[in-house]
Amino acid sequence: MSEAAKAPETAMPVLLREDKGAIATLTLNRPKARNSLSEELMQALLGEVEKIGADPDLKVIVLKANGPGFCAGHDLKELTAARGEADKGRAYYTHIMKLCSRMMQAIVQCPKPVIAQVHGIATAAGCQLVASCDLAVAADEAKFATPGVNIGLFCSTPMVALSRNVTRKHAMEMLLLGEMIDAARAAEFGLVNRAVSADTLEAEVEKMAATIAAKSRLTVEIGKTAFYEQLEKRLGDAYDYASDVMVHNMLAHDAQEGIGAFIEKRDPVWENR
Repeated sequence: MSEAAKAPETAMPVLLREDKGAIATLTLNRPKARNSLSEELMQALLGEVEKIGADPDLKVIVLKANGPGFCAGHDLKELTAARGEADKGRAYYTHIMKLCSRMMQAIVQCPKPVIAQVHGIATAAGCQLVASCDLAVAADEAKFATPGVNIGLFCSTPMVALSRNVTRKHAMEMLLLGEMIDAARAAEFGLVNRAVSADTLEAEVEKMAATIAAKSRLTVEIGKTAFYEQLEKRLGDAYDYASDVMVHNMLAHDAQEGIGAFIEKRDPVWENR
């Protein structure tokens, strides 16, 4: 297991990485702080996602966490400390929010599918992190919230990811009430794909990751990129764009191999090209 980043004061890794076959697992490792997103952790996560995205041997990322919860959002102690600056923290807050936004977008823009494995709580920017992943599986005891409104700090950046995953009414319910919802409700909202028992959570995620890893890397990367690209377009423009993607995909070796294997009733042999 590699240590993606180390906290200078404790020499403890804030993020762990383990590659197994074509699957890379990133583990948030600030358990005492409920894996709150410190500046260091966000930098580490951003760096690892970008590295994995460029690695041709990897096909899937699993994002999970150590300790009692998945992620409690931003590190409020770290943010509060910046209030002592001459500008009352404005420059630091601007830096942190830009870093967080860049990290969340890196997950979306990464060509490899990212699966969140959620247990305990995922609140504020932690909920945003779940929403930014392509897929999410939660233990049935998991809880989700965007509770910033309760402490006078509306969850405006989590709102971006949340509103792109759930309906407007559900997003506003979470943002305005600031209340915890359970995993079953999160699945109803569309925030997570599945709510499963805690003792089957890891196995469920491993099965999902393995299913994706067994497919053509090229095809999956084409599909993920196209999915997010077409979402931002008008209907006609989305169809034009997707049609061009289909033509490009059809001319790829793996499409020829996959279609041929289907017709010939055999398993395809992917070359990821």
